[in-house]
Amino acid sequence: MASNERILILGSEGQLGSELSAQLQQKHGVDNVICTDIRNGQPGAQRKFMELDVLNADAVEQVIINENITTIYLLAAVLSAKGETNPMFAWKLNMDSLLQVLQLSVKHKVNRVFWPSSIAAFGPTTPKVDTPQHPYMDPNTVYGVSKLSGELWCQYFFSRYGLDVRSLRYPGIISWKTPPGGGTTDYAVEIFHEALKNGSYESFLHAQTSLPMMFIDDAIRATIELMEAPAEQVKERTSYNLAAMSFTPAELAEAIKKRLPNFTIGYKTDFRQAIADSWPGSIDDSAARRDWGWKHRFDLDALVDEMLNNLRNRV
Repeated sequence: MASNERILILGSEGQLGSELSAQLQQKHGVDNVICTDIRNGQPGAQRKFMELDVLNADAVEQVIINENITTIYLLAAVLSAKGETNPMFAWKLNMDSLLQVLQLSVKHKVNRVFWPSSIAAFGPTTPKVDTPQHPYMDPNTVYGVSKLSGELWCQYFFSRYGLDVRSLRYPGIISWKTPPGGGTTDYAVEIFHEALKNGSYESFLHAQTSLPMMFIDDAIRATIELMEAPAEQVKERTSYNLAAMSFTPAELAEAIKKRLPNFTIGYKTDFRQAIADSWPGSIDDSAARRDWGWKHRFDLDALVDEMLNNLRNRV
């Protein structure tokens, strides 16, 4: 497939990157999508892959020049729970990589940049129900602090340099293709593996902890739809709220139990409970729906069916 786009994905081997890269290859052709990460998570895959440290600005710059890059997706990050075990490295990776990409994009006239934010950018005093697009934000994890700071840098580079940076505040993303990556919402992936493998699961979050969630297919589609929207429709230059559904561990377990009647769940909370307690329980994403036509497709029942049907052959 011919395409004028030359796409660079930094952090292509994570949950979002691995599936987004496949969709972009289908749309723009394998040769026009350059996948990079510090390791190759899909050896033998038919794609253009380079091992690349996103913190090596010179190496990133050479790829931008040599491959005539027009669009960058910066997906490399240390996630919420993992970030709390090494906050200084999480800050360095999450912030230095973004600032380098923003500066290089201006320097080399990259057309468009995507950078993911998160519900972690909200905080304990942010409204918990139907969190608005422009609430008070006081994140209390290094991941959340880096996401809020990054949103403001994206807005600054848009207003100061005219760089077309676009972003989404992702909820918890659930996928059957990739393992959990160190996030607080990872229970909602782990629970399916354990349900099929052992028939039971011990949740690290309380039974009634409601969090916004989204099936990976919706997250990928939202990303591509935002990036393909005409620039004049993109009104939010920090990051867009994005939502599909909200549920608790107890509600998810009950939905699984309808398909696997012998499934049981227990609860033993850890430090991730405090992180989850600081996040919203539901998100108002009306700005995304109004500005560029966002609409989710997967609800809880569709999510559970998709996860169990696909994982049965894997677990």
